[in-house]
Amino acid sequence: MYYKKYGNTEMKMSAVGLGTMRYDDGLISAGKLEACAEIPLYAFEKGINYFDTAPFYCQDKSEEITGMALSQLKRDQFYVSSKTNFNAIKALSGGEISRDAFRRRLETSLARLKLDYLDFYHLWCVLSLDAYETQCEALYRFFEEARSEGLIRNIVFSAHLQGRDVEEGIVSAKFKGMLLGYNVLNYRFRQSGIEKAYEKGMGVVVMNPLSGGLIPQNPETFSFLTEGTDLNVAQAALRFVASHREVTVALAGCTTKEHIDDAVKAVEGLEELPAREVIAKYETQGLSFNDLCTGCGYCNSCPKGIEIPKFMDSYNQKLLTGREQEILDRLGGHWVIPAERAAECIACRKCEQLCTQHLPIAERLQEIAGLAK
Repeated sequence: MYYKKYGNTEMKMSAVGLGTMRYDDGLISAGKLEACAEIPLYAFEKGINYFDTAPFYCQDKSEEITGMALSQLKRDQFYVSSKTNFNAIKALSGGEISRDAFRRRLETSLARLKLDYLDFYHLWCVLSLDAYETQCEALYRFFEEARSEGLIRNIVFSAHLQGRDVEEGIVSAKFKGMLLGYNVLNYRFRQSGIEKAYEKGMGVVVMNPLSGGLIPQNPETFSFLTEGTDLNVAQAALRFVASHREVTVALAGCTTKEHIDDAVKAVEGLEELPAREVIAKYETQGLSFNDLCTGCGYCNSCPKGIEIPKFMDSYNQKLLTGREQEILDRLGGHWVIPAERAAECIACRKCEQLCTQHLPIAERLQEIAGLAK
């Protein structure tokens, strides 16, 4: 296993971490949680020492399953992260946000994981700068109190923001690191964010390196990733992320031991390079999709407030799969934006004037609006 330092700390973590939201749903429904716990134990045997979990994952059993496994290991042999936010806290408190409610959620995670402390505790699922500011104002002091009491070691955050927002609003002394979705499809959307985090000495953990399965589901489209290797498309996409110098850990969601073997193989003999060099290398091999939005964000100045980069990211799913429904699934399931908002476009085409790829944005919004009817 290849290991990297977490930001400017002395913690060394496996280049691949286990994302624990993919435990076998059938086993969970059958109450066979111990069988699921074999997955993190096997991951540890293969050199993986970073485990990411959260409330609600896997029918709300992920923390419990992960705890079954980690309780069999020496505490100084692994790192574990969990998460909280308004929704997670309210789920246990009847809608209350308070110090006691925050503590109840944290203590529930610790009990499920059979731990005395968490290595990393995330301010979870930040979708906008407004949400970041609101939740920081309400919760950050509770994070600090828990850290001072030794219940958590590092305060971190997870977000679904474009790189500019990460740069401008979040990369600060408040956080030791971040968890961000990053892959071969959205790298331009978030590249500057991971670069700034690295520059400031933060650890960077990446989720969704396979774009929710979209990359391995379209092997011909992404076959260029495998050139000169003996990797399959999924492994090559994971290696693309892990090879970034700025990325500490790339999370792999694994249901089977074979999935773990695939993930471990992806980082064998890993060569780290600065993000810009990694991208330049792959762009010469084919990492350039002329009709795909690359997520630079320059178009995000709609007079009607339409979040155009997110709509264009969702439209990418149709271009890759040929299925219009994928647009709606991405908007609703990932971005949590009603597709009907596309109908608010007034076709001023300001966004198209700013688009570095000269994409037909207004036309695509009109198409999405039609699908939403």
